[in-house]
Amino acid sequence: MTDAVPRTANRVIAVLRRTPGTIAMIAAILIVGVVSQGLWHPFRKSPWWGTFAYGLPAFEAGRWWTPFTGTFLVAFPWIYVIVIIGFAGMAFLEFRRGWRVALSYFWVGQLFAIFAAALLLWILRFTPWEWAQDQAARIDVGPGGGVMACIAAAIGLFKAPWRVRGWALLLAWLFVAMLFWGNVLDLEHLLGVLLVLAFDRSLRLRRTTVREQRLLAFLGLITLGAIEIIVLIVPTDGLFGPTAPVSGSAIDILTDVVIIGLAANGLRRGRRWAWIVSIALALVNILSMALLILLIALEGWVEMKDLLRGDPSVSLATGVLWILAFVYLILVRGAFRVRRRSRVGAHTEPTVDDVKAEIHTYGGGTLSWMATWDGNSYLRTSTGIVAYQKRSGVAIALGDPLGPSSGVARSTREFIEAVEHQALIPCFFSATAPTKAAVPRGWRSLVVADDTIVDLPGLEFTGKRWNNIRTALNRAEREGVTFRLTHLKDEPWGVQQQLRAISEMWVGDRGLPEMSFTLGTLDEAEDPEVRLALAVSENGDVEGFLSWLPRYAPGGEVYGWTLDLMRRREGGFQTVMEFLLGSSVRAFRDEGAQVASLSGAPLTHEGPREPGIIGDLTERLATALEPVYGFQALHRFKQKFHPRYDRMYLLYRDEGDLAGIATGLTRAFLPDATLRQFAGAGLDLVRRD
Repeated sequence: MTDAVPRTANRVIAVLRRTPGTIAMIAAILIVGVVSQGLWHPFRKSPWWGTFAYGLPAFEAGRWWTPFTGTFLVAFPWIYVIVIIGFAGMAFLEFRRGWRVALSYFWVGQLFAIFAAALLLWILRFTPWEWAQDQAARIDVGPGGGVMACIAAAIGLFKAPWRVRGWALLLAWLFVAMLFWGNVLDLEHLLGVLLVLAFDRSLRLRRTTVREQRLLAFLGLITLGAIEIIVLIVPTDGLFGPTAPVSGSAIDILTDVVIIGLAANGLRRGRRWAWIVSIALALVNILSMALLILLIALEGWVEMKDLLRGDPSVSLATGVLWILAFVYLILVRGAFRVRRRSRVGAHTEPTVDDVKAEIHTYGGGTLSWMATWDGNSYLRTSTGIVAYQKRSGVAIALGDPLGPSSGVARSTREFIEAVEHQALIPCFFSATAPTKAAVPRGWRSLVVADDTIVDLPGLEFTGKRWNNIRTALNRAEREGVTFRLTHLKDEPWGVQQQLRAISEMWVGDRGLPEMSFTLGTLDEAEDPEVRLALAVSENGDVEGFLSWLPRYAPGGEVYGWTLDLMRRREGGFQTVMEFLLGSSVRAFRDEGAQVASLSGAPLTHEGPREPGIIGDLTERLATALEPVYGFQALHRFKQKFHPRYDRMYLLYRDEGDLAGIATGLTRAFLPDATLRQFAGAGLDLVRRD
């Protein structure tokens, strides 16, 4: 705690040093606020209002200095809070690109917004449009145009997909404000943002993914429903005139909201029927707007208003939004092809035998054999097979794609595309560097474990650093504990029952059931290609056992072995794990294997932890699970064998997927755990701490 305060203070000082332009602008506005007394009295009521405020009337009167003087003034005291918060966008832009760029965006955006708004209103003033007539006669103050331009430029610096989401949110807010509460200031905000969008090539909206298209459609439809409810009960005064509360047709709006509620989640999941329903709803609203415009043009609104039961201002404004929604849904129609009974992938799903054949032919990594376990589904790609589990709307690929190494990148891309087409969240768990390099640009990675690799050729337990292993081997010899490599099905019934009793006792000591997904059980050890390492006492008692999964080289030869189960009998031979591991790797070495993987303990790895919030969360999660599963203690134990480390990653699209991925992984590792067991484990953590 004592170190956190100085670190935070240093970060704040570092940010302040890199944002002098933003600080200078805020300071100037506050100083002018004190001099003008605008910080505590509304400047709009000041006698200097007409002298320093900008707008079309000011320019027509020859007050050309007002764009500069009005920039540093604020109409009402409470708006200072909003203005200062808005400067966060300029601060971010300046922090990333320097004070010259930030100030350029601010002043170009501010001056363009002021003069362009005045020019546009001057032209529209010659039309019979009441809104234009009213706004053309107004003047205003504030740095809004420049602030919004800086916010737009700052959003352009976001990583995908947050850039698209930021733009969608900003533009939606500006258009809604313009349509329903539009005044000259809202017009200036919109023009400042559109200038940046039009001329800054680095901010061009890139082609979004299918998932992003669905998400934006979902959010857009929900926003439309919320707007219809808000304008029904809140007075507005926008482009099409003022409205009173409850002036629109409540029945029409309620119908829209009910249909939106039914279709929105279907859009998020890419359902074809939801897209069709949304298109139909948009068309109904657009046709209603067209009919209304026709009636107004024919001066038939007075005669028809009792029949239509609505306010034309609300209907026209919402109609514009429905046009935008309709155009967007048509443009992204390819994202909505999922039917209820659709499955992942276009090819027939492979079988377990197909997966084993793929591994025997092309080899695999340390986790590849886990793809043969129950609970996995398979996607056939053009270059291989991807094993995955579908949990809570997430498709979790296990390790790296199977198949030739040259096809990893293609299999990775095809898996992501197929999963996103089914409106699932794709991710790769415990993937290695080749898959990390193959995911699309902009994907995130999180180190979830270190694969602990022991190189077997030339391995000898000599020297001081191997004292613990030699001691365990020598003690086992003195106490008559023997070692043998075997297969579970080859052992007699009595030995098998001992193994199950040891495993069940291990599970019973924990508040949660035995984990799965990347952690096997004795059921997986029944595979004839999986080997068991047993430590047996003189009287025939099993002191402990390990299970080893094969790792094949291309062509079907065994390249190495991967550790899975580690179980010991309570109260038995104390150093049985050191004995079993030492004896196993020595036996594998003598057989000609190249490596032995001691596997990676989840949420633990060598080197610095992940930076930022994600690193904090994983560190806390690892600490919380330690009393239950002992991952960190297991990682420290494996260090006795002086392994080298290969990073294993969680690969995911962006931080918005992490909540769903966390739920999916929890269900993958603990598919049979109940809420009571989770709660009980949590209480046990509290007691142990």
